[in-house]
Amino acid sequence: MSLEKYSSPYSLPEAIDLSHHLSILSQSRLESPLKGLQRFFGKPGMLSLAGGLPSTEYFPFEALKADVQPYDSFAVKPESAAQGGPLSWIWNLFGSKKDTTIPITVPKYPEHEGDVNLAVALQYGLSKGLPQLQAIINEFSSKVYRPAYANFTTILHAGNTDGWMKAVTTLCNPGEGVLTSEWTYPSALATMHPFGIRAVPVGMDSEGMSSESLSQVLSGWDEVARGMPRPHVMYIVPVGQNPTGATMGAARKKAIYEICVKYDVIIVEDDPYYFLQEGPYVHPSLRSSRVKHTQLTDEEYIANLAPSFLRFDYQGRVVRLDTFSKTIAPGSRLGWFTCNALFAERLERQAETSTQAPCGFGQSLITQLLLNWKFSGYLRWLKGLGVQYTDRRDYFIDCLVEKFHLELAPAAQFGGSMRYTAYDLTTPYSEKAKKKPLFSFVPPSSGMFIWLQLHLEDHPQFKALGQETLEMQLWVALAEGGVLFGPGNMFSADRSGDEASKPGHFRISFSNAEFADLKKAVDIFAKVLYKFYNKSH
Repeated sequence: MSLEKYSSPYSLPEAIDLSHHLSILSQSRLESPLKGLQRFFGKPGMLSLAGGLPSTEYFPFEALKADVQPYDSFAVKPESAAQGGPLSWIWNLFGSKKDTTIPITVPKYPEHEGDVNLAVALQYGLSKGLPQLQAIINEFSSKVYRPAYANFTTILHAGNTDGWMKAVTTLCNPGEGVLTSEWTYPSALATMHPFGIRAVPVGMDSEGMSSESLSQVLSGWDEVARGMPRPHVMYIVPVGQNPTGATMGAARKKAIYEICVKYDVIIVEDDPYYFLQEGPYVHPSLRSSRVKHTQLTDEEYIANLAPSFLRFDYQGRVVRLDTFSKTIAPGSRLGWFTCNALFAERLERQAETSTQAPCGFGQSLITQLLLNWKFSGYLRWLKGLGVQYTDRRDYFIDCLVEKFHLELAPAAQFGGSMRYTAYDLTTPYSEKAKKKPLFSFVPPSSGMFIWLQLHLEDHPQFKALGQETLEMQLWVALAEGGVLFGPGNMFSADRSGDEASKPGHFRISFSNAEFADLKKAVDIFAKVLYKFYNKSH
């Protein structure tokens, strides 16, 4: 069976029965007795004396008010296209954000039927979330991700890490494995570990997880040698892959999906960076020839995004995790699942006895914000965010261009991508062939991070100290110098004990620091790195 059979929106199939993927724990969950009463609470004329609900009269909040930015606060034209030196364009960013704000208010009691209100948002409520927000995210998932089956469901969670914890315990039993990219989000690994669920690393290339490597892992699975059954769940960050910044395209996602159909694997798509799709980095010397940016319509913008796995999911085997953490604020602790109805019902049962519902303050404020912005306004906000993070990425790499001699070459591990290799800027060009590289990286095409590979094998003390010791020495030297990077080993899904054979890495975030601090960080990095490689000469 293939997706093409269901190309018409009027002939989408229903999700298939995937109940055999539910964990023993999930199958054992019953509807919370008290939560089961809530279906009757809204019935007209019902006098509810059954639940332990506090009186809304004693909620001390009469209204929740906020001043929010307009949805068009940020430009959709890349500022880095400006002419001048590699860093001169940064001054064009100042003043680009609009100073005006829009007041929004969430009253304690609704003025009109259907209004968002604190009496409901701050009360014990349904685990699936406020009805108004449910309607918003359902419309959003339908229009943007376009699942390829009819009866998909959306339900709220408290951010993607919470969503992954609920998903993995709903689908996996202790002693089972989960397919992951060989480098992946460390909190996802930490979430699985206490439950006795192990990561099964899959090789990567320029788009993240390799479909060829995935097929090899699954087809050659030896249950006895591996000590566990063949994995039936995958965890994947396909856009802004954490930590490499890779973006997985439509063809790769479709290939991986069909492999998962063949081997009956559920895909948990953790996609917090989905709207930070930045495209390829362009060297400053070539930037003037970049194609002129034009503002896209909503339809063109959605079409230009790498599609979600949901777009190819005609069986209901994708559990997508979305979050407002990267597009609104992490402290909102708010996101949502898009998945088949069976999984959604089991996830709701789990929430009833754990998080219950996400925080009512966050729900009500974000719901009111999105009702104000509307669907098109939120898309406009997302377009602006994508451009802002593209400028941040470009600026940070431009700083590296100023401090190091960077040479371009095809990336061996990341076929189809160009890798920048850094050499000492003070070395004469005629001696480059004799000089050893300091580090290399493939510029990220999405997300917030640069995955920098250290060439410690060329350090004069490599044989004496080894890679792990040198990597930690450099990390400490940078921290003492005033800049903190993420140590690469924490992102490794392979816990086989063969860590020393892997190349050293740092994950560097360009997303949060002020531009002046990003430049300062690169200055410190260059100073410490030059000293580190030359101190024992």
